[in-house]
Amino acid sequence: MRIAVNTRFLLEGKLEGIGRFTYEIFKRVTQNHPEHEFLFFFDRPWSETFVFGDNVTPVKLFPPARHPYLWYWFFEHSVPQALSKHKADAFLSTDGYLSLRARVPSSTVLHDLNFEANPENLPWLTRKYYLYYFRLFAQRADRLQTVSNYSKQDIQDRYGIAEDQIDVVYNGAHERFQPLSEDEISAYRREKTDSQPYFVFVGALNPRKNVARLIEAFDYLKSQTDLPHKLMIVGEKMFLTEDIKSAYGAMQHADQVIFAGRLDNEPLRQSIAASDALILPSTYEGFGIPLVEAMQCGVPVLAANATALPEVVGTAGLLFDPYRIEDIARAMNQLVADRTVHQEFAHLALERAQTFSWDQSAAKYWSSVEKMMEDARSL
Repeated sequence: MRIAVNTRFLLEGKLEGIGRFTYEIFKRVTQNHPEHEFLFFFDRPWSETFVFGDNVTPVKLFPPARHPYLWYWFFEHSVPQALSKHKADAFLSTDGYLSLRARVPSSTVLHDLNFEANPENLPWLTRKYYLYYFRLFAQRADRLQTVSNYSKQDIQDRYGIAEDQIDVVYNGAHERFQPLSEDEISAYRREKTDSQPYFVFVGALNPRKNVARLIEAFDYLKSQTDLPHKLMIVGEKMFLTEDIKSAYGAMQHADQVIFAGRLDNEPLRQSIAASDALILPSTYEGFGIPLVEAMQCGVPVLAANATALPEVVGTAGLLFDPYRIEDIARAMNQLVADRTVHQEFAHLALERAQTFSWDQSAAKYWSSVEKMMEDARSL
């Protein structure tokens, strides 16, 4: 088969969540299936890093699609023209988008419906585009993939997609996320936190990540206990962060918070692996990749009892109510105050991490594509 793939998010040095998913899945799929030809549709010059083998042909389409008007042109004009020109047998997308004008079997990965649950957090035009088109994309798809059972149910409920038309393909974590030695942990803490243990948060600083309440909960924890811990916040600022500034400005223990900014690759791994616990207080997540990164490092995890997070954590971490500051602080204290409890959850984290692997996910993804093609042939 000749399979076209939307690879807009394969950006060298900027592999965000969707880009990482695309990279890890298609690096394996293309190498595992040399009998098929893959056309990678980029919207800007590509890096040879993403040409995974002789069966991959990069194709640059116009325009660089980073705006609702350009998204429309890219998917409703450039993509169908390229599918026809290159005689593609299928079109695969990993970012929720599809072409409504494509005349070949098509699937997309709809990671979550945060824009449906929290539309106010998006710019006006982006919100309008998402709310109108993503429902149409989901209904147009010959098959859908998503990254959790929570998101699968959400898509079924909101868009009326049949249960047997959606396949769950979990995210994984990069193999670099492995435990640090005690000496490495000590050296990192000596440099970054004055040798103190710390909680780490990893994620974009946007409203659904609930960072303001995390800051308030940490301040409450420091006021109520004698724990030596600091809080490291790893992430790039997005829009609507006034609540974070306000919460930080009102802190009694602001000197115990470290804003590390965005970290990638080895610095990110070190920030997680040297921590005492990773905390993810999000009010909405379709998955929660930092949890798996932490678990692979043998770091205990704390997560909100909301959306997909309990599914990812399983019994390998502590959950809390993300809307109650006292409950967030309770979970933080419960995990680190008793070192026996801490060690137990560190062990459980390593065990739970084995549930998530890019090799398994690539196999599940390809199985979903094969189902789509079998269904198309039977029509």
